[in-house]
Amino acid sequence: ISVGGEPWLVAVAETPDLRSQGLMFVTDLEDLDGMVFVFDRTARWAFWMKNTLIPLDIAFFAEDGSLITVLTMVPCGEQERCPTYGPEEDSRYALEAPLGALADLDPAARLEL
Repeated sequence: ISVGGEPWLVAVAETPDLRSQGLMFVTDLEDLDGMVFVFDRTARWAFWMKNTLIPLDIAFFAEDGSLITVLTMVPCGEQERCPTYGPEEDSRYALEAPLGALADLDPAARLEL
């Protein structure tokens, strides 16, 4: 994929099962820059960090690839109630990356698949 004109090597979560699993139990992304979530439709998607072991940034993108927002998510472990993270508007794509990797993303950045 391309994020803000820069190439990224990512895992793709394009099925319900892959989107549900996300980066749970992952301790090292190795050579990957992150994971992109491709949804079947535009909606108000939200993420949580249950059983996610590493802190992550997440960027949400609209149908046309324009950036909506970037949020920081902290691991939740096995707690019964974990906070959810999501934009205040509908999105079609989400990109999870290691903490800090999206901190300097230009507000005009676009996601290209």
